[in-house]
Amino acid sequence: MEELSKCYNPKETEDIWYKYWEEKGYFSARYNPDKKPFSIVIPPPNVTGILHMGHALNDTIQDILIRYHRMLGYEALWMPGTDHAGIATQNVVERQIAKEGLKRQDLGREQFLQRVWMWKEQYGSTIIRQLKKLGASCDWQRTRFTMDEDYSEAVVEVFVSLYEKGLIYQGNYIINWCPRCQTALSDEEGPHHDIQGNLYYLKYPLKENPETFVIVATTRPETMLGDTAVVVNPKDKRYKKLIGKTLVLPLVNREISIIADPLVDQKFGTGAVKVTPAHDPNDYAMGKKHNLEFINVMYPDGRMNEYAGTYKDMDRFEAREVIIEDLREQKLLEKIEPYQVSARHCYRCHTIIEPYLSKQWFVKMKPLAQPGIEAVKKGKIVFHPKRWTKIYLHWMENIQDWCISRQIWWGHRLPVYYCKNCLETNKFSAQSQQSADKTTRYPGVIVSKTPPQKCPVCDSSDIVQDEDVLDTWFSSWLWPFATFGWPFTGTSDVRKSEEKKKELNYFYPTAALVTAPEIIFFWVARMIMAGFEFMGDIPFKDVYIHGTVRDIEGKKMSKSLGNVIDPLEIINEYGTDALRFSLISITSQGQDVFLSKERFEQGRNFANKIWNASRFVMMNLDKDIAKTDLCVFFEKENLDIPNRWILSRFYSTLKELNKNLESYKFNDAAGLLYRFFWHEYCDWYLEMIKKDIKNPQTQVVMFKVLEKFLRVIHPLMPFISEEIWQKLCSDGTSIMIQKWPHLQPKIIDKKTETKMNTVIEVITTIRNMRAELEVPVQESIEAKIFITNKAKNAVLSSMSSDIQNLAKLSILNICGEFQHAQGQFVSVLNDMHIVIPLTGLADGDKYRQRIGQKIAKAESEIKAKENMLKNQAFVERAPVEVVEKEKNRLKELTELLTKLKAVKHGLE
Repeated sequence: MEELSKCYNPKETEDIWYKYWEEKGYFSARYNPDKKPFSIVIPPPNVTGILHMGHALNDTIQDILIRYHRMLGYEALWMPGTDHAGIATQNVVERQIAKEGLKRQDLGREQFLQRVWMWKEQYGSTIIRQLKKLGASCDWQRTRFTMDEDYSEAVVEVFVSLYEKGLIYQGNYIINWCPRCQTALSDEEGPHHDIQGNLYYLKYPLKENPETFVIVATTRPETMLGDTAVVVNPKDKRYKKLIGKTLVLPLVNREISIIADPLVDQKFGTGAVKVTPAHDPNDYAMGKKHNLEFINVMYPDGRMNEYAGTYKDMDRFEAREVIIEDLREQKLLEKIEPYQVSARHCYRCHTIIEPYLSKQWFVKMKPLAQPGIEAVKKGKIVFHPKRWTKIYLHWMENIQDWCISRQIWWGHRLPVYYCKNCLETNKFSAQSQQSADKTTRYPGVIVSKTPPQKCPVCDSSDIVQDEDVLDTWFSSWLWPFATFGWPFTGTSDVRKSEEKKKELNYFYPTAALVTAPEIIFFWVARMIMAGFEFMGDIPFKDVYIHGTVRDIEGKKMSKSLGNVIDPLEIINEYGTDALRFSLISITSQGQDVFLSKERFEQGRNFANKIWNASRFVMMNLDKDIAKTDLCVFFEKENLDIPNRWILSRFYSTLKELNKNLESYKFNDAAGLLYRFFWHEYCDWYLEMIKKDIKNPQTQVVMFKVLEKFLRVIHPLMPFISEEIWQKLCSDGTSIMIQKWPHLQPKIIDKKTETKMNTVIEVITTIRNMRAELEVPVQESIEAKIFITNKAKNAVLSSMSSDIQNLAKLSILNICGEFQHAQGQFVSVLNDMHIVIPLTGLADGDKYRQRIGQKIAKAESEIKAKENMLKNQAFVERAPVEVVEKEKNRLKELTELLTKLKAVKHGLE
């Protein structure tokens, strides 16, 4: 048995042990019919990503689950990989080439994509290296990338399959458009943010009487140039006579009609609403319903186009200001009111999104959603915490079609091809293309798994592929099964293909998904739908949604706020185990995490405590203790109370620990281990056995509890547990592949725990009494315990030497019935009276004097607080939390005064 160094230095050990685990192949998992499988797929971080606290929390939780189940005897697989992150990665590379004075258009598609792949090869593995630094025990040999060749085949397979089922269609529709990224976005990629805007009241003159106006209210006056109607509610008496009349659209002088529709809210604005079918989703529906013209007045980059007349080439927001000034000059601006606008923003560049009429590709989601709804309702998939179930079901039951095409270059290109000959022959008019039904399949469109050599209709070979790529999430929703090689078309080796299928059937469905709340709709719900559609089963059984990591004030961490805590800096300063344990300790199930750098001191201090306690044990441990069988030993030996107690407490803790880990209550698990080791094993057990540490019984129990504790702390703190294990057990095997301790119900002894709790309470009470009397630590004093309960009396008598030792007593008398006497300090503990005779103290008068001073101080503070709270002006003007704080302080002082008077009474 090697001796531990005086101090633990994680920098000297962590990289060594991680390399050891990798070289030994401990992270790998394979098809093993002799074991139950336990599998997790990592939420693939973006290939552009670097480790942040959200990753650190998410991946620590997953690593705990994997290490725990590996020790339980499961074939535990943690599937790693990264996401190609279409828009994010393209933006990074575009910024890179911009430094060279280039745009992607200057390079062309093929050369630009070469630059992206070069960037990926150079920087794309950064996040993987950082996850290893975190201790993640992924099966790295399986690392997948969503643009891998066989993974891309899965994407194509899914697209073609859904298209052939009629679940993928192309159509003109209002979509979320980012003018900066110049691509369509799904609703989930364009979150709403409130901004301060204005409500502009515009006057539209009647054609037959230009001095009469209909006033409309809008937050986006630049879109008025694309108006094709004004709509009112047919029940609105203000406009009843105007329905069917013609208005002249200001600035462009185009005639538009006043139409009626019951969906119009009479209370919004003036009750008359401008209709811009090409620039608003509600107006789009209105335009379809009333067969209105669709006029798109913007270029894809957000500038006004030729349909905007004199405003052509102006940025949309610049045009807004000019249009308002022109309307004001023409006396067609009624008024402007401040208005809170809920505007969608691009999730990547934060540009305000433009609702935009565009031909895009969509997935019909309602048919796919139903099995996923039923699975959650029937409990086949369980959300932790449960509150996310309702949120998930609400979204699924109101699901909208998914826009999957993106106008960028980096990503999976649509397996869609166009026959130029057919398209020319069957050319649509511009108008019919704009108003065509969204489910229309256009002539000349070929959807194929492989590039077609000729058109199946006209035999022409003049075929081009669609320029668009698929939404990043279209590949990510296949992650739980495509990572295993599905659909197994990428290899001609039949045997290898069959092996992959066997592995997929073994590890799928996966056991759990650990993720953040912001991607429930992006990813979790879609994976569930894909699992049912392509595998015929759920993708995972449990979904654990952890909270968001925020700063100590509750703000989300961001570079712009300067409140980011870099996990790699924390690892460098405190060690990986300190980072992991601290994060888990403060993360209540599903609640946000409020973090400051100081929080990591808890994990560092706990690591040091484990190290120092282990070092103490090992310095006092005889050799060959490890060979003792604990269960045989326990049955044979008549253990004393401290040894029986610590064994019982370990297995009681283990019982609760198992429950917490199985129910995803990780902070409760961390708290259990912390309290057991620090407060029970170290503070009480090791202190009690010091005087008799070479006792053979004590030697075995001291070692066995430490050894088993190292095993149960390993999933949370893998590095320090391995370092100590190697020196404590020294059998050449890793703690990582040891068995999780079996629960031993027969060793759990609640009666002994109760006995020991009584002893601990007595010692703690005497220590508190010493503190109140301000007795120096080095001074031994006399104490008496009065107890009529014979069983407790016997326990205290048997443990009297431990009580004397830990409470620093020169004399301890355990007596029967309590009788009050002068000159003694008395504390009541349940059915016991604990007495410290004042005559036994070195300076009794001094202690009386101190108690009197404390009473006077408490009375003075109480009077001041009472006067403050009687002051009505203070109570009414001060913040509620300040008043509440003062009330609580008054309550504390009143309780303290009562206690001090009782002490004084005992001293008299």
